[in-house]
Amino acid sequence: MLGSRDIFVGVNAVDYSGYPDCRPEYIAAFESMANLATRAAVEGATLRIHAPLLHLGKAEIIARGNDLGVDYGLTVSCYQADQDGRACGVCDSCRLRRAGFAAAGLADPGAYRVF
Repeated sequence: MLGSRDIFVGVNAVDYSGYPDCRPEYIAAFESMANLATRAAVEGATLRIHAPLLHLGKAEIIARGNDLGVDYGLTVSCYQADQDGRACGVCDSCRLRRAGFAAAGLADPGAYRVF
């Protein structure tokens, strides 16, 4: 047992696109449920869900990652990437990523099947 009481997730409300687990309401409800459903929380060791990217725009997220040295060439945002890791280039996630890089003034080093 690790005894961890904090969980960090990289969800973003801008990414909602039909994924309800990216909404603030979901994060709050999950934290509440976890604190009702785990022995540790019931015994006083409450759990916290942290979503530091939740309310940031894509450009802000990309700029912060760039400042931290994230190699975005190793990342894929697409939920329909092919076996070679190339993004589809047309889904909501791909369009949001490309727009975020453009707004941040950075080139997107991601691999796309269509662009």
